[in-house]
Amino acid sequence: MSVREFVVLGTASQVPTRHRNHNGYLLRWDGEGILFDPGEGTQRQMLRAGVAAHDINRICITHFHGDHSLGLAGVIQRINLDRVPHPVTAHYPASGQKFFDRLRHATAYRETVALREEPVAGDGPLVQGDPYTLEARLLSHPVESFGYRLTEPDGRRMLPELLAQHGIKGPDVAALLREGVLRGVTLDEVSEVRRGQRFAFVMDTRLCPGVDALAEGCDLLVIESTFLDEDEQLARDHGHLTAGQAGRVARDAGVRHLVLTHFSQRYPDPAQFARQARAAGFEGGLTVAEDLARIPLPKRR
Repeated sequence: MSVREFVVLGTASQVPTRHRNHNGYLLRWDGEGILFDPGEGTQRQMLRAGVAAHDINRICITHFHGDHSLGLAGVIQRINLDRVPHPVTAHYPASGQKFFDRLRHATAYRETVALREEPVAGDGPLVQGDPYTLEARLLSHPVESFGYRLTEPDGRRMLPELLAQHGIKGPDVAALLREGVLRGVTLDEVSEVRRGQRFAFVMDTRLCPGVDALAEGCDLLVIESTFLDEDEQLARDHGHLTAGQAGRVARDAGVRHLVLTHFSQRYPDPAQFARQARAAGFEGGLTVAEDLARIPLPKRR
């Protein structure tokens, strides 16, 4: 059975707290796992969350600030220690190649797994086709930062009552899907478009065109909300978003489920983030992320 869920490994921003580890997130997409922004302590959080090194097929780094990347060294070494049987691909800003190299070779270990380096140099697709397209968009932060978006290709939902009306059943259904027409009956006459699911991961950034492009039409949007609205100037100065800004982005983009994360340690009440996102007019599903939470992608409409 396929599983599509978002596993939260850490939700703190610059400074971890007693209850929040540095960043770390795993997207389970059917049989594949994409690890985003493994901050310090990610390897231990994986253990607590039931995430194994074998679950990782891709690693996506938004930028090379420590709370988003210091755990990379341990994760890479664990992948090799556990002899993960498949290649692992790493995406990260090309401008941070020296940081990636340092983290990859931070200490001595035996390399047993093929780690493919595919740095990101600008906007555009990184992976295209089935089962998804993965693309990157430039964000606005003091160091170069990219957000990531995963889009499933649209499919077809066959409509049994219309198939029956046209006498199409059994192997003929597969033939119609394959050829697009069967005995004068077109695919459009007996089916409807099944919209592919969409996911986006937006970390440290001010408001910018990349944020809107990543969020557009997402079923699940994971986005930083480091500050509350009363500290909007502070957020802008340091290249971050507020909870209200995140809520407006999700509202305007038609997001179905919004996940807020990357919280400053200055705020003791997480519920404030949800209240401000709602006050901004977002009415969809809303989660204020907590460490070790599991958030399923919304069911198809």
